[in-house]
Amino acid sequence: MMRTRPIQLIVVGFILVMLAWVLPFLMLLHVIPSTFALNFFSYAAGLVGVFMGIIGAASYYSIHKRKK
Repeated sequence: MMRTRPIQLIVVGFILVMLAWVLPFLMLLHVIPSTFALNFFSYAAGLVGVFMGIIGAASYYSIHKRKK
């Protein structure tokens, strides 16, 4: 089984949260059309990104806490 490093989780979570911020901004400026699927994807990306960031930060803390 492949284990992901906490830094990878944090980076992917950050990218998802940025995507969840940029997509509604582009929809607001009418650069891309606002559809239900795109709105749902943007919301889900933000939610998953935040949780991935929190899980990555918690596992990063626990790994470095054990080393000290």
